[in-house]
Amino acid sequence: MKYVPSIFNFKRRSVRQVQIGDIFIGGDNPICVQSMANTNTNDISASVNQSIELIDAGCEMLRFTTQGKKEVESLRKIQAELRSRGYGIPLVADVHFNPSVADEVATFVEKVRINPGNYVDGIHTFKHLEYTVEEYHQELNKIRQRFLPFLEICRKHKTAVRIGVNHGSLSDRIMSRYGDTPLGMVESCMEFLRLCHEVDFDNVVVSIKASNTRVMMQTVRLMAATMQKEGLVYPLHLGVTEAGNGDEGRMKSSVGIGGLLIDGIGDTLRVSLTEDPLEEIPIARKMLEIISKLSAKEQIVSDQDISAKFNPYAYQRRKTIAVENVGGNNVPVSILKAESAENCCFETPPDFIYVAGKNEKSQEIPLILDANYWENSPNTFPLYETLDAFLKEQSIAQKIFVRLSFVDLNPETLQVLEKNPQIILLHRVESIGESRRFFHFLLNNDCKNPVVICFDSNQTDFETFQLECGMFLGHFFIDGFGDGVFLQNNHCTSNQVVETEFSMLQATRVRMSRTEYVACPSCGRTLFDLQTTLEKVKQTTSHLKHLKIAVMGCIVNGTGEMADADYGYVGAGKGKISLYKEKTCIEKNIPESEAIERLVSLIKSNGDWVEK
Repeated sequence: MKYVPSIFNFKRRSVRQVQIGDIFIGGDNPICVQSMANTNTNDISASVNQSIELIDAGCEMLRFTTQGKKEVESLRKIQAELRSRGYGIPLVADVHFNPSVADEVATFVEKVRINPGNYVDGIHTFKHLEYTVEEYHQELNKIRQRFLPFLEICRKHKTAVRIGVNHGSLSDRIMSRYGDTPLGMVESCMEFLRLCHEVDFDNVVVSIKASNTRVMMQTVRLMAATMQKEGLVYPLHLGVTEAGNGDEGRMKSSVGIGGLLIDGIGDTLRVSLTEDPLEEIPIARKMLEIISKLSAKEQIVSDQDISAKFNPYAYQRRKTIAVENVGGNNVPVSILKAESAENCCFETPPDFIYVAGKNEKSQEIPLILDANYWENSPNTFPLYETLDAFLKEQSIAQKIFVRLSFVDLNPETLQVLEKNPQIILLHRVESIGESRRFFHFLLNNDCKNPVVICFDSNQTDFETFQLECGMFLGHFFIDGFGDGVFLQNNHCTSNQVVETEFSMLQATRVRMSRTEYVACPSCGRTLFDLQTTLEKVKQTTSHLKHLKIAVMGCIVNGTGEMADADYGYVGAGKGKISLYKEKTCIEKNIPESEAIERLVSLIKSNGDWVEK
């Protein structure tokens, strides 16, 4: 199945146009930027004020949590107040666990988001359920009986529907049949989408999200391919759920959302940060500005060169020969350009330093230094700008770095690389399509030399540099390409460049160098200060680089997204927290004032604590 027309040529995926209020998404319309209010929906004044701030910042569609009938009436008042002030932005009601609420709110809002994981099925318990074929069809019939009347309400009131699947809230029924997989997420959505098609209800948008960028990209690709195969080409909303805050949240978002935009997938997006929602809008805008620069240059060839070994829906690292600590089963390495090795000092050092120097014949040549240079006996390895330069020298070093682009690939090049397995290729990404073709050529010809992916940026703003690197390079690591990364930017400090390299490797889940945090952006369901709490948890646990810790506002996605974490801190009620070890709740409803101390005790009791 093809998920986009071409992986080598940048072209936006063609989808049906959908109207939401006064705006259109899909078709040839610009990508729409969304956000979600984190105010209490019942606080009308605060919700209206935050809405206006977000609209003025560039938000084009705004979602509110709508737990019950009280929130329905509050959202009606919020909408009326915004309209009276001249703001016509489409409002989206976010509904979980309560189909009757979806029915009621659909009579006046522009769009309703329902979650297939809890629309009819109850909250997941991680129990494995066995169904006969007949029993499974009975469960599907329950969805039909409840969902079709809702669609008729939406049809009558011209209300759009978002079928929003989250990795963290798949039902036990889906999990039992398909497992915790991209296929399970896609089928959870398709059950509802097929019903929409059956009754000719086409005012539909699909979202399918995860906090794991690898799972998110693979699943959205599979969703796009499945819709294409069945002729259900509806707009796709993109987002990395529970991305967290700070540099981590920005990098995760740029990798997941940006990688799909590079594919040509995506009609609306939201950057979900555990920060003030106002911080989300400029990030989204910068990402759209970056992607807009691709359309004029990304025209390569047909997809006839796609390798049969490539699977865009499942991770498989390209097989390479290990050249000491590069390639093979080693984690991808980090390389930094520096004026001199002696002047470099890092909290998290790169694996190699690129400097000017001399080779074993005392000739001027760039060198790659092992980052253990401060231990008095540096290991140096020559870098050749072309393969011909290497052939003239025939260096005897145990590691050789050679720059290679797609145009350099030919049968003669392959012969040289096969005879010299110690060669590590440095490949600079200038055209996404050409670089993808470069890796597919290596796959097709069974070339096993390691490849370090290089990228030169002229961005003067550090945040934009981070986003650009995540968008342009992250998908290569998600797809299993790349045995290292080498970024250059003369406007950033060495520490910023190295930080970006490690941040991207972590966001793509190929190298973990810091504590991993899964944190939702907070919304009206959150009953504690999530932003402040996340910072306190980080201050206490950020030295535990071997752990993944989830900080979640409520149970909607909390227990599901947290199931991939080692420990979880989940809101259980006003001022109450529940602590988890993986999927198991260890302590329920403890006071928020004691929660972080109890989290530390839980980590210690399981032998996972180390002192700073």
